[in-house]
Amino acid sequence: MTTGEGRGFARRETPPEGIEQAIATTVRTLALDAVQTANSGHPGMPMGAADLATVLWTRHLRVDPERPDWPGRDRFVLSAGHGSMLLYALLHLSGHDIPLEEIKQFRQWGSRTPGHPERGMTPGVETTTGPLGQGFGNAVGMALAERVLAARFPDNPDGAPGHRTFCIVGDGDLMEGVAMEAAALAGHLGLGRLVTLYDSNDITIDGSTDITWSEDVGGRFEATGWHVAEPVDGHDMDAVDEAIAEALAEEERPSLVICRTTIAKGSARFEGSSKSHGAPLGVDEVRGVKKAFGLDPDVDFFVPEEVTEWFASWREARAGESSAWDARRVAFAEEDPEGALLWEEALSGKTPPDLLAPGPSWDTGEMVPTRKAGQTALQEAAMRIPAITTGSADLAGSNLTWIDGSGAVSRGNYSARNIHYGIREHAMGAIVNGLALHGGVRPVGSTFLVFCDYMRPAIRLAALMELPAIHVFTHDSVHVGEDGPTHQPVEHLDSLRVIPGLHVARPADARETADAWRAALMRTDGPTVIVLTRQGLPVLDRVEAAGVPAAVGGAGIVREPEDGKAAVVLVASGSEVSLCVKAAAALEGCGVKARVVSVPCLETFAAAPATDRAAILPERLPRVVVEAGTGATWQAWVRPQDAYLGIGRFGASAPGAKVAALLGLNVEEVVERAKRVVAGG
Repeated sequence: MTTGEGRGFARRETPPEGIEQAIATTVRTLALDAVQTANSGHPGMPMGAADLATVLWTRHLRVDPERPDWPGRDRFVLSAGHGSMLLYALLHLSGHDIPLEEIKQFRQWGSRTPGHPERGMTPGVETTTGPLGQGFGNAVGMALAERVLAARFPDNPDGAPGHRTFCIVGDGDLMEGVAMEAAALAGHLGLGRLVTLYDSNDITIDGSTDITWSEDVGGRFEATGWHVAEPVDGHDMDAVDEAIAEALAEEERPSLVICRTTIAKGSARFEGSSKSHGAPLGVDEVRGVKKAFGLDPDVDFFVPEEVTEWFASWREARAGESSAWDARRVAFAEEDPEGALLWEEALSGKTPPDLLAPGPSWDTGEMVPTRKAGQTALQEAAMRIPAITTGSADLAGSNLTWIDGSGAVSRGNYSARNIHYGIREHAMGAIVNGLALHGGVRPVGSTFLVFCDYMRPAIRLAALMELPAIHVFTHDSVHVGEDGPTHQPVEHLDSLRVIPGLHVARPADARETADAWRAALMRTDGPTVIVLTRQGLPVLDRVEAAGVPAAVGGAGIVREPEDGKAAVVLVASGSEVSLCVKAAAALEGCGVKARVVSVPCLETFAAAPATDRAAILPERLPRVVVEAGTGATWQAWVRPQDAYLGIGRFGASAPGAKVAALLGLNVEEVVERAKRVVAGG
């Protein structure tokens, strides 16, 4: 199957004549049958890209179907995720655990073949794709992770040249802005093991791409530092093979291979038509395509015996490659036990159970911006977990997420632990996801909270994939002040909290900030957002109260009447907790006793036992919930007898404390709301 062995990547021998065409034909007809059976899907792309994808899988891609999570494998990303049947067909034929019955259940409830590829659902699927451009950004992150690990552990089992990242994109992927953000960074960093095959069929849903697109894509990529192979006929397998080989020989730059293809290749009626993009071709046309390829039109989901036999030998060779990698893993452990242990720890993604214990310390009452406290916690965590790699969208000095003692990742210097993403929030989100997907790197991205809108699609996909990605968003409210409403987040906390599976932590002080970092790094089943202040906040004490646990889902009491007989509970997150402490003191002077509760993460608190939640928020007591936001996600905790005090409008340009006070976030307003709910009004 190959012309050589060892750590390098020898060119594979060309498969026997006719086999690759038979594979490509099988991919096309499996896609046609699956889409037709489901009566929904995208047949055109799999039919058009079958030839180029077949060449990639048969002659270049190094994966082991028996071990789809083998760390030394090449990564393959189908960014054009609507063409999912292209991937499912190849995964099935190559022997991944996707039996033909799963192909027949395409797009059905409970199947392993959903409409768009989903990581964790289908063996061999590296990332969830479908929102165009995201998969390409993930691929850049994976390629970067490979370079980072190779630099940090030069003797690891991958050795030189290391594994590769392959990606198939379509016209739509490259129209999306996130793709060009990611491409620019990949070119700047010289990610030479990233090879992107561009399925250029000049078709989108609305018709020919020339109705909206007239740019020189190759020229654009060349301008960002990519190697661009001369456009080839995407249906000429030898030409595609040579272009991929040329790309793999380019060590210093990522490569784009432009493959001119015809959508719905083989369909007499729909070849080259946008009508084939997202709808079944119809029973009669499916039969016609099969006839044109010399197949029995009455047989569905047909896999020729010679294709099955050839892939059996292909799997044997791939198993040999992964076994050779295992042998190098053993040798690495023997030659460099300490380095091998660190490498294994990085790949495992495990976090020390005593992380940040006892952790940083601050004096009660000390005024500390939570972004500054986050910086302190990050430095301690980074010393314990070498895999932590941070980055910022041109705001490292404001977000305070720079790891001290380590420079910035750059072309040829991939062992550093800080990444300059530039002003590319969307690409940062997608690349952070790619780093997390690859493994071996624990990625952290950061920017201002108001700019999370630019990266929402990537955060949503991280939650969908349950990736342990971390994002630090600073400058968290109208307290940003003079920069004005364009930079003052109001609705952003709620817009993030409604993403299923995302934890949003907004700590009230330095101590809760350290707790938020600990929780984020311990979490392995989803992403975490840590929301921090620019302005200083007083360090608060947690107070014990009779019958109340010390911590309930991360929440706690920060002020309690001396006799424990509160008449109202003031509930808040972030900077509004200290506001509530001041209001509670004022209320006491009016004869109203108040408990103050900090709830930094609603998601964690909601998951706590109901009895514990009821202990900290007694049902018998009215509540006033205070937060510098719209309050939509607090409504489950605000009953008819309670009140919510927030901000229902955009901010203004003025000193932050004045903006907050004039918009109602002041002691007087909290006191008035508390008196009202105590009186039952």
